[in-house]
Amino acid sequence: MSEAGLAYPRVDETDRRGSRLFDRYRQDLDLNTAWNETLDTLLAHRSVRAYTSDPVPEGTIELAVAAAQSAASSSNLQPWSVVAVEDPARKARLAALAGNQKQILQAPLFLLWIVDHHRLSRIGERAGTPADALHYLESFLLGALDTSLAAQSAVVALESIGLGTCYIGGIRNQPAEVAAELGLPPQSFALFGLTIGVPDPAAPASVKPRLPQDAVLFRETYGQAAAPSALAAYDRRLRDFQREQAMTERDWTDQASQRVRGAESLAGRDVLRDVLHGLGFQLK
Repeated sequence: MSEAGLAYPRVDETDRRGSRLFDRYRQDLDLNTAWNETLDTLLAHRSVRAYTSDPVPEGTIELAVAAAQSAASSSNLQPWSVVAVEDPARKARLAALAGNQKQILQAPLFLLWIVDHHRLSRIGERAGTPADALHYLESFLLGALDTSLAAQSAVVALESIGLGTCYIGGIRNQPAEVAAELGLPPQSFALFGLTIGVPDPAAPASVKPRLPQDAVLFRETYGQAAAPSALAAYDRRLRDFQREQAMTERDWTDQASQRVRGAESLAGRDVLRDVLHGLGFQLK
């Protein structure tokens, strides 16, 4: 501890910081700040798609929910719920609805994160107060944001105790069928799933490199888009990662452009607005 009361990183902390940052960007990032276990957990994040057969420790679900409920919530509305699924048959049905992703079958725990306006609507009914504001796009967006913040807090907590996780956006491929499988009431929607389990050491996941910071960080006002040379360099770094992981090599710029090319690239989610209407969200 310095005379000014600031803690400076020890040599091993400096080395670990540099290693984590290099893994995240596949290039050195000169960041002379303190380091701690929370930062280490955050920068070590990777999507885990292979799990052992071990069950998660007792209390894992409750810990995840406690961490999730510690996230910020707009106006403290807390417009989300979570459904914990451990039954293999139900996981299999949900996996089929989400594009047959094998990690759903393999993970001992599957959490479904729900934008939940039903609870708020029922509170309004009991109080004799209309809940008309829930029918506006802003309220749905608020619900999606709060649900995402909650889930990410849970992910950090779970990874801090050695468990692996993977978000499953494919749960939105057939949202009406997912709602029926989970018995969701009107005005509730499964935003995404989250597989949880002990990472399989025989199939270790690695940290996927991200875009360089100068492509996403601007000061004061939005700046110029990333230079083609910077994106080309990122394509090369991502290909190196794919090669190491025995994955199909593909440029990020090609993958991203194909993913947003049109309705046909959305895996059936191009009709999501209509499905949400059917689930009770008016989205005015």
